[in-house]
Amino acid sequence: MYPVTVVSPRMGSQGWPFADVDAFPAADADPLYKSEHVKDLYLKVDPNYAGRFTVPVLWDKKNHTIVNNESSEIIRMFNTAFNDFIPAEKAALDYYPENLRAQIDELNEWIYPNINNGVYRAGFATSQEAYQKAVHEVFDALDKVEKILVGKEYLVGDRLTEADIRLWVTIIRFDPVYVGHFKCNFRTIRDGYPSIHSWLQKLYWNNDAFKSSTNFDHIKTHYYWSHTAINPTRVVPEGPVPNIRPL
Repeated sequence: MYPVTVVSPRMGSQGWPFADVDAFPAADADPLYKSEHVKDLYLKVDPNYAGRFTVPVLWDKKNHTIVNNESSEIIRMFNTAFNDFIPAEKAALDYYPENLRAQIDELNEWIYPNINNGVYRAGFATSQEAYQKAVHEVFDALDKVEKILVGKEYLVGDRLTEADIRLWVTIIRFDPVYVGHFKCNFRTIRDGYPSIHSWLQKLYWNNDAFKSSTNFDHIKTHYYWSHTAINPTRVVPEGPVPNIRPL
């Protein structure tokens, strides 16, 4: 009902390409307009647009426009906005339940700046001082998450919530990318954070929604190939081996 189009991970001078111009494995062509790059969609909506051409993009096929391009807001939309159009058992799933919202919001308030965005602040730092500040904040926050997850499978309320989903996208990339590429190398998740690692493994191996939406080749290629200021050779590492350990 709500198809997903996957761009190539090789983000170059024109931004994110579709498969028509970069046929990377598991990348898709634009099924609507045969656009070459994501930026073409932005400029289709507004030819004078001068901002960043980012993903994800939630696209309105009827009105030919962008509904939203902010991942945290799209998560909230998909939680409830389409419940009238999907099977009842799917509509009943609620990842931002009323009774847990305060706890979820509190976690998001420090996990986003210190972990989700913290790895980028460390990786793109252009001074030693900025890097050191950011990388210490990343690991201080990971230490805090580790304590929360001791003996637990989820961050909040013994159930899968938005808080887990938002943290997941950074943790699944951490060992394959952020340890090396962004110099977040105090510890790996697999060997330094047993509770976070167990949480990660269980989400990946026990819930196909996480496994089926994770492509390690896309993850590693995007960062190591696209960020030439950090990795000018564009050599993509083979490891870690395995990308994620079995349960």
